[in-house]
Amino acid sequence: MANSIKYALLFLVLLSLLSLSNLVQATRGGGRFHPQDCRPKCNYRCSATSHKKPCMFFCLKCCSKCLCVPSGTYGNKQNCPCYNNWKTKEGRPKCP
Repeated sequence: MANSIKYALLFLVLLSLLSLSNLVQATRGGGRFHPQDCRPKCNYRCSATSHKKPCMFFCLKCCSKCLCVPSGTYGNKQNCPCYNNWKTKEGRPKCP
């Protein structure tokens, strides 16, 4: 009887840890961003610019490397460090 209680408690602790792990992963985006998600995210990211073609080209290039696109149509690059830190040879931001 005592062993079955110990196993039940161990099972509940492991289940709790697994749930907590999934929750943390979900709040971080969980690596669930896939390359096929880039086009719709970049379409929205570039929707407010008058330079849609170059914006889409660079956004898709950055997204395929970083698997991340900042929210909104401008700014918010701090949400995606790889996207934010990729620079041109001149030191300007590569990603829109």
